[in-house]
Amino acid sequence: MNEKRFITQIGMGVDQHGHHDDCSNAAFKAIKNAISTNCLTGLIEICGLKEPQDLKKMIVHVKIGVPFPERIDERKVLKAIPLGQKSIEIVKGGLVVPGIQINELGDTSDNIIVCNAAVTVSISQ
Repeated sequence: MNEKRFITQIGMGVDQHGHHDDCSNAAFKAIKNAISTNCLTGLIEICGLKEPQDLKKMIVHVKIGVPFPERIDERKVLKAIPLGQKSIEIVKGGLVVPGIQINELGDTSDNIIVCNAAVTVSISQ
């Protein structure tokens, strides 16, 4: 089958409490930011995905830039996408910015973690 890209969405997510430099929370927020202002009506009106179960056929690929690629929970991050056949590609990127450490919030450093996401929705034809 031939995949056709429908939309690519860009988002940014920030975790001000870099717990053990885990990028999962910031990555989740970046995906939510990318998809939260889009309504993919064209999938139904143009591409013919008429029934709710048809939307499970869309292909959703996430490329995410994180400062610590080895410190991310892929399954947790992909839960940000409600439907579709999901895949993720993690690359080194994003930012680490000094903030403040608040031990009462479980902070293990003063790192602010910034992640960037590109979420591409495709369909098979």
